[in-house]
Amino acid sequence: MKKLISWNVNGLRAVLGKNFMEDFRKLDADVFCLQETKLQEGQVELDLPGYHQYWNYADKKGYSGTALFTKEEPLSVSYGIGVDAHDHEGRVITAEFPEYYLLTVYVPNSQGELKRLPYRMEWEDAWREYILKLEAKKPVVYCGDLNVAHEEIDLKNPATNHMNAGFTDEERAKFSRLLDSGYVDSFRYLHPDAADEYSWWSYRTKARDRNVGWRIDYFVVSEKIKDRIRAASIHQEVMGSDHCPIELDLDF
Repeated sequence: MKKLISWNVNGLRAVLGKNFMEDFRKLDADVFCLQETKLQEGQVELDLPGYHQYWNYADKKGYSGTALFTKEEPLSVSYGIGVDAHDHEGRVITAEFPEYYLLTVYVPNSQGELKRLPYRMEWEDAWREYILKLEAKKPVVYCGDLNVAHEEIDLKNPATNHMNAGFTDEERAKFSRLLDSGYVDSFRYLHPDAADEYSWWSYRTKARDRNVGWRIDYFVVSEKIKDRIRAASIHQEVMGSDHCPIELDLDF
């Protein structure tokens, strides 16, 4: 069994001061995927005995960034998606294991007034093309902050958030298209009707206290191996970030 954890930490240095190492040890994952590390090389040294560490940093300081910590050494690791226009923000790490590819991804936010939505649409097409190329070789599992609530059940207030960043028709359609290309949203696959299950809450309105949230963090799994999904859960009890960790257990 492989236990995989994904967590948007919204600044690793900040979360290190909020029990990150204790949470890391408690979760005890085979692979730990982080997003929004907001680091440059050398700003943090993590002592993680038994884990191989891989980091992708954004060119811009204090922005974006991903990391992947794994007990099993991958066959190979690559950074970005091989498209220069999309590979300066530290958004993707791909680890190849014998049975599958595992990717940690921090999808671009469309931002206020949707000023980055056109870029987001370009990114989505390039992303889909990238994972389908990998899929031609072996099954793909990818995880992270996808910055989209797919269906109305995936956020507390769908009506008032319609056409806000993360819940536009365009973003939702891109995610639908990707799933239709041979993938499953692992949490929704196991829990089709689970409501009030969120992974992100705005800091601004103390939304977490009231569970006024969004489910925008996912493990997406190739349909070829969906029968290997044993559990998919959301660790709402883990604090430290405005996101909480999510878990996928795969029978490998």
